[in-house]
Amino acid sequence: MNAPSKSATRTPVRGVQKMTPSEAFVETLVANGVTDIFGIMGSAFMDAMDLFAPAGIRLVPVVHEQGAAHMADGYARVSGRHGVVIGQNGPGISNCVTAIAAAYWAHSPVVMITPEAGTMTMGLGGFQECNQLPMFQEFTKYQGHVTHPARMAEYTARCFDRAISDMGPTQLNIPRDYFYGEISAEIPAPSRIERGAGGEASLKAAADLIAQAKFPVIISGGGVVMGDAVEQCKALAERLGAPVVNSYQHNDSFPASHPLWCGPLGYQGSKAAMKLISQADLVIALGTRLGPFGTLPQHGMDYWPREAKVIQIDADHKVLGLVKKISVGICADAAACAKALLALIAQRQLDCDATRAERAARIAAEKDAWEKELDAWTHERDPYSLDMIEEAQGERTFSGGHYMHPRQVLRALERAMPADVMVATDIGNINSVAHSYLRFERPRSMLAPMSFGNCGYALPTVIGAKAAAPERPAIAYAGDGAWAMSMGEILTCVRHDIPVTAVVFHNRQWGAEKKNQVDFYNRRFVAGELDNPSFAGIAKSMGAEGIVVDRLEDVGPALQRAVDMQMNQGRTCVIEVMCTRELGDPFRRDALRMPVRLLEKYKDYV
Repeated sequence: MNAPSKSATRTPVRGVQKMTPSEAFVETLVANGVTDIFGIMGSAFMDAMDLFAPAGIRLVPVVHEQGAAHMADGYARVSGRHGVVIGQNGPGISNCVTAIAAAYWAHSPVVMITPEAGTMTMGLGGFQECNQLPMFQEFTKYQGHVTHPARMAEYTARCFDRAISDMGPTQLNIPRDYFYGEISAEIPAPSRIERGAGGEASLKAAADLIAQAKFPVIISGGGVVMGDAVEQCKALAERLGAPVVNSYQHNDSFPASHPLWCGPLGYQGSKAAMKLISQADLVIALGTRLGPFGTLPQHGMDYWPREAKVIQIDADHKVLGLVKKISVGICADAAACAKALLALIAQRQLDCDATRAERAARIAAEKDAWEKELDAWTHERDPYSLDMIEEAQGERTFSGGHYMHPRQVLRALERAMPADVMVATDIGNINSVAHSYLRFERPRSMLAPMSFGNCGYALPTVIGAKAAAPERPAIAYAGDGAWAMSMGEILTCVRHDIPVTAVVFHNRQWGAEKKNQVDFYNRRFVAGELDNPSFAGIAKSMGAEGIVVDRLEDVGPALQRAVDMQMNQGRTCVIEVMCTRELGDPFRRDALRMPVRLLEKYKDYV
């Protein structure tokens, strides 16, 4: 691998100096603290790439550029710094679109560097030529196109600044011939905007609502994670005695061991969280956009408290009141705002103080009931075929073992999780059910594809997370369909010594969509079956370890063994978990309707 040189210097040059545009580009990366870039080498940026190692920058070559962009996302989300991805102009760049979209919905400060065709052949239909700005327009906060070699440092610096200030991916588009020549340039110092606590009037209005609330509930969102605001959120919750629920796919936004933690809202979330927020007369939405998918009815409960007052706090003013009707909107940093609200209510008499003990008992009772339900919830309740019924009764086996029930597996994995773990979940039925079983003690620990919901996310993202925090255990969850899209990146782990652990739920189907065929299409299954080889065997063929698990008592020990290999031996391991075809709650009941057939030839298909 292209490792940084031992003599590498991490101090960028100062003042106006003569240099090449490639040097200006690389020096600006250094000024922004870049130490890792994910991508595949290409002639379009080779002159700059030649300088990475002496500048102390590691290029991590990947199997596929979508994986590179996911790695940059994971790197950014765990480190809190920029994730950087680069690729060859044309097809190398277009391969990244899906992953940049996922980073956009995760608000990750990813910088997508897109070398493009040279200026002298642009528009002539040359080799690997395409218009690279429109394809990323919807999924970037800023697009910088270098218009002259002398402006290389300027545009590079702006893309890095805007990724942080605008909380999302940016694109740096560079004609490939602009890396060459001689320019005079000064390397800009990074510019970081300090965010405040919010406006005086909105803070006072929020404090007034808090003082009058009898049953306040806090939603702790992604802004709490990105803003390093967990301690401030805890302080506010403890003062109010308020239950804290996680926003969708942000299970790491409040410590699970805290008595006020109640679990996540949204798809396959916590019934305790949903029942408690349904009783709220005040919702304090801290660092969350209250996205529609994360507040959908679930488990048969339409839990959103429609009569409650809502205080929404977010660093992006455009999302305030966008999805849910709010009483007060505060454009602010989550940590600063929580601290300011705590100061404003410090000397006030709060109505919620009178019901603190009763509320604490209710929180404990709801959490206890949900944990007992999870312990007992070992099988799904709507077998869709004789094949499934036989498996659920333990009567169906494969050659050499038995299929296990997914919820039992998820509970066993939860109990075997190492401390300080980072978990990336893919999209899919079992991965969604996992939301109820993933608990964390610190932020920057849960990585998920958020609202974009693309398959093939978990493995490359957790590789990026591991590159950012090699001292932490890194685990990916993926179903067999999503795993097949991304498993080639095991080669990246093996080739470049970035060890991770992957848990593959082998249930031989596209489970999430199959559930829709159960509920809406009278169990007419089309294109949902998957005939798979041994994923553990494939992992071994790529130089990793592979473990097949077909007994429930082996799930926890297998995870512990794999994590030990990762942390103490530097080995990547794939755990192939053989699961029944049981299906969880419907994935998109909100987006489907019972079919209507008008043509005579299709009338039986209802």
